[in-house]
Amino acid sequence: MAECADALCESQVARCDEDDEVTYPRQLTEEEQVALAKDTRVVSDFRRQKFELEAKKHWDLFYKRNQTKFFKDRHWTSREFNELAKENDGGTGRRVILEVGCGVGNFFYPLLEDGLNFFVHACDLSPRAIEFVKEHSLYSPENINAFPCDVTKEELSAHVAENSVDIATLIFVLSAMELDSMVIALKKILQVLKPGGLCLLRDYGLYDHAMLRFAPGHKLEENFYVRQDGTRAYYFSLEKLASLFICAGFEVVSNEYVYRETVNRKEGLCVPRIFVQAKFMRPLAVAE
Repeated sequence: MAECADALCESQVARCDEDDEVTYPRQLTEEEQVALAKDTRVVSDFRRQKFELEAKKHWDLFYKRNQTKFFKDRHWTSREFNELAKENDGGTGRRVILEVGCGVGNFFYPLLEDGLNFFVHACDLSPRAIEFVKEHSLYSPENINAFPCDVTKEELSAHVAENSVDIATLIFVLSAMELDSMVIALKKILQVLKPGGLCLLRDYGLYDHAMLRFAPGHKLEENFYVRQDGTRAYYFSLEKLASLFICAGFEVVSNEYVYRETVNRKEGLCVPRIFVQAKFMRPLAVAE
């Protein structure tokens, strides 16, 4: 019966954007509408499966090329997610944070530099990224447990105790997974969160400028694309994102679009960036 319920849930997630009313983040220009309408060709099943099978290789090559220089340290996180700056109830003891898809540590190292009292579990698909995490001057096994892990296929609970994590984070990570694998990964995160624990997320939103820049031939399915380097990106509507987390057993705390602008002064461009930013909670009690 549980397998049937999972299959029903995942089929409902797959139909979300087709059957449910979607809150669109912005009105497309006529030119953008025409470009999206023309981009109907999707990559072959063979190529799509190859991208999935070689996901770890592509991210490992990404970090081999870029090392620690591609992403900037994310000093905005405690401002956007004030839960990160709060103390435990009573103000004593270390909280436990899990970052899934940690890259080279651009999220959690700034938190530790700011003196926030965390023990950090940090995992990434790329073993090379984890090597860079361990080479950082702040790395210490007393404060950080860093390990390679494909959360779509491996058990987080092999590295992190169940019901032990206060806050889990997914920062531009869920979008890199196959749609069918997202709920699988979220259920594994739910398993290690404490009841009442939070999952904090920021990721790519529907009609983000990066989505509209893909040339024909890069589409895997609706709102899901592959980059030149073989890494992938899904662009979420709020409804799709919420349905994934609800299917995995979470409750929605907040879920919204975030609007930013990227300015390229050299080319005289100012382009709209659209992200989804959300908080989801593991329920305090499992419904009977």
